Order: sequence, then structure tokens, then C-alpha cells
Amino acid sequence: MRPAHLKTILDQELASATTGHHTPVMIWGPPGIGKSQLVASVAAHASIPMIDLRLSQMEPSDLRGIPFRNGSTVEWAVPAMLPDEARHGPTGILFLDEITSALPAVSAAAYQLILDRSLGDYQVPDGWIITAAGNRQGDRGVTYAMPSPLANRFTHFSFDINLDDWVLWAHHNKIDERIIAFLRFRPELLFDFDPATDPVAFPTPRSWEFAHHAMHKFASQPEVLAASLQACVGKAAGIEVNAFIDNLKHMPDITAILNGNEITVPESIDLQYAVASSLVGHAVRTKDTEEETVILGNILQYAARFPQKEMAVMLVSDMYRAIGEKLFAIPDFQRWANEVADIVLYENE
Repeated sequence: MRPAHLKTILDQELASATTGHHTPVMIWGPPGIGKSQLVASVAAHASIPMIDLRLSQMEPSDLRGIPFRNGSTVEWAVPAMLPDEARHGPTGILFLDEITSALPAVSAAAYQLILDRSLGDYQVPDGWIITAAGNRQGDRGVTYAMPSPLANRFTHFSFDINLDDWVLWAHHNKIDERIIAFLRFRPELLFDFDPATDPVAFPTPRSWEFAHHAMHKFASQPEVLAASLQACVGKAAGIEVNAFIDNLKHMPDITAILNGNEITVPESIDLQYAVASSLVGHAVRTKDTEEETVILGNILQYAARFPQKEMAVMLVSDMYRAIGEKLFAIPDFQRWANEVADIVLYENE
């Protein structure tokens, strides 16, 4: 399931927490694709806390608590990290990350917490939902087979890589537009992991974020940057993205395009991807500003000049996903739409 749809699932689970219809959700997927980040984004969007428990780093007592003597009986001290309405609030997300890497004894301790929302006298607050994530056994991570009793306590969803969803996230999180353009140009490199080859560095959404940081740290040191990109995403992808970046010195004047000047569309496909990504980035940055209507109009005028209609559709679709339906109110939108009337603007969400 694509990330946007998984987010809808989690949003609805959160909304149903207090009505008795919440079911714990298990998200499966290979390393580095953004499972944890997705859950965190749901919490951030709802302005609620998320408690992230890395079960692979825990002992059974970390969940169950520590026993202590109270007179002639033994009681259990509830771990402070578990959700508490007084300390954490009435609603939130309890996220059990790396659950498939947890020791079997830890998984067993989680059974009651997941199904019954309790451990001994401790009770998960009604407004909190329980979500978990883990790698599959074929992903070469440290994983254990999920016991059937534990698996039956979840609804299960696979996290599928989706470039459009990643591009939307990347623009909103200010990922370097050159990285976005490269992955539009080479979409198969957003995630390229072959567990049979036992790679160390390989392309994933997480490692492309590392590449973004490298581009800013080593911008003035091209030799170091080339090696650093390979260290982030692997040798082959690192060489490709570095060559792509080097070619961007032939980019047209983006400022002139935003100002409405009649700038020629570059013939090179990779440069067209770079221009499109840069223009979407500028559209995101001018959202809700006084100049937004003018900037969007000028971008739409430029989009109409692309010789390949599909490139223009990609540009405008990315803008739509980033800024929403206000794009339809821009006067130049209708003129642009008439130019590409035989092309679908965006996928049905």
C-alpha cells in the first residue's frame, strides 16, 4: 500500500480510537523506506504525541515493569515510557518499532499490551492507538519470525514505495531539488535493494536524505562530495547523481521563468526534470504569499512550452499535490489544461 493510503489508514484508526473500533496496525517493509517517518508524520499532523519504543533494544522487564515488594505482596512498577494520560495527554500513538527484531521473550511480553491494551494493572489510555513496524525476513535485517499469536493481534499492511508520495514529502521537507529531479529522471533508484548482494550502502528514501545533507556539507568540495554521495547511496547511484548534478550548470534561468520571461525549454530530458523540480520547489516556498498567484501563473505558462506534454503534466501534478486545489483558480491553469486536454492531470487518489 502506498504511503498516502497508509496515512489515511492511520488517520482513521486515530479517529476511531475512542469509539472502540481501533485495531492495532502492523506495517511491513524493507529498511530505509520511511515506515517510522510515516507514523511520526501522522502524529505531527494531528498535533499529538508519539511514543516510539524500539523493541529490538528492550528486555521483557522494560515492558512489564520491575517488581517491588509492597508489604506481603509483590507489585509491578509501571514503566514511565508507556502512555499515561496525565503526563502525555488523552490521545497519541504508541509505536512499537522494530518489532520483528525483538527477542521472542519481548514479543511475548507485548502480547497483552497489544491485544488487551493492558499490562497487569496498567491500561493504555482509550484515545491512544497502537501501531508497529518491522522488516521482512528476506530483508537481511536481524529478524525473527512473528509468532502467530502476535501476528493475529494486528491488521497487516505492506509499505510500498511510491515516487509521487516521496516527492511531495521531499518538497515539504526541503530536500534538495537536484535530488528530487534526479529521482524523477531515474525513478527506479528511489529504492534499489537486492538482499542477495549483501550491500552496505544502497538507495533508499532514508539514504537519499543522507545524500541531501552531503550535498550541502560538501558543496564547495566536489571531490569529497562525489565520494560522499557514493557512501550514502552506493557506488553506482552515487556516480550517476553526481554526473547529473554536474550537468545542471546548463540549467536555464529559473528566476527569469518565475518572472514570466519567455525562456526556452532545454532539449536535454535530465535538465527538463531539473527545471520542473525546481519550479515545484519555488511554488511550495511561495505558498500563501502575496506573490503566489503571479508565480504559479508564470510556472503554468512555462509548463505549456514543454515539448513533451507528459513532462508538463508531471510538473503541474506535483504542484497540485503540494499546494492543493487553489491551483485550479489560477487563470493560467485553464489555458494550460486546454493544451494537455488529452492527458490525465493526476492519478485518482
